[in-house]
Amino acid sequence: MNLSIAATPSPRLDARDLELVLALVRGGTLAEGGRLLGQDLSTVFRALKRLEQRLGLTLFERGRSGLVPGELALALAKSAEAVEDELDRADALLRPGERRLAGTLRVTTTDTMLIGLLLPLVAEFRALFPLLTLDFIADNQLASLSRREADVAIRATTKPPEHLVGARLGPIRSALWAHRSLLPAPPAVPDPSTLAWVSPDADESLADHLSVRWRRRVYPQVQPALRCNSILAVAQAVRCGAGVGVAPRFLLQDQPGLVALTGDEPALDTELWLLTHPDVRHLRRIKVFFDFVRERLVLP
Repeated sequence: MNLSIAATPSPRLDARDLELVLALVRGGTLAEGGRLLGQDLSTVFRALKRLEQRLGLTLFERGRSGLVPGELALALAKSAEAVEDELDRADALLRPGERRLAGTLRVTTTDTMLIGLLLPLVAEFRALFPLLTLDFIADNQLASLSRREADVAIRATTKPPEHLVGARLGPIRSALWAHRSLLPAPPAVPDPSTLAWVSPDADESLADHLSVRWRRRVYPQVQPALRCNSILAVAQAVRCGAGVGVAPRFLLQDQPGLVALTGDEPALDTELWLLTHPDVRHLRRIKVFFDFVRERLVLP
């Protein structure tokens, strides 16, 4: 007598499973994943629970701040992005005369670069790709590309992370600025150390900012009168005459009433980089964003 035992078939994934995992990896929470899918939170919760039960695996750890994808979830999200990209390509073949690129592009940067450099370009980019949704994540703590918290990072650094790929957009030059109302009448030359200073070192992430290091080295006796938690806030305070402070030229150059108290200061210079993870650099939405930013963004 011959006995045979049928093997239990492995669970299979379908397109909706991949779409769910990708939305949750991108969104980071059930609510945000539901928003990306056009579904409510409870529907997404039940769908994830069913999928994990069917697979017999945990795809996401539940944390205080949301969902933390495991290695399998990240791998599935990568596959889902490849499918999404191929669908975009196929759609473009059907409509060769239209800009049909769709989906979501998540960009992590600081509020300084978002306000000063990126938002002025958004209207033109949206006109070219009206179906592509842009999610900007503006924070001093930049979202992780490796964990798929964002697709693209725009960072001020002279040493971009080795595990990322991208393009150098140019130098970011800064100066020490003051409003004319704070300065003595010409021909008197102001001594910056006698003026009130605005500094970004109210935030731990900015305590070692190059402008803070420069001030401590060049003007060690200065104690800031006003401390903020962003370079954008420093620039706005200087613009309002609240004190002198270091800010990028792209924010304050040619602003009425403002004077640069320093010329070229290499110690205040850094570089602007456009970065992404090697696993997703082939995606069309990332390619078109890279090409657009490299062509349109101009640094003074």
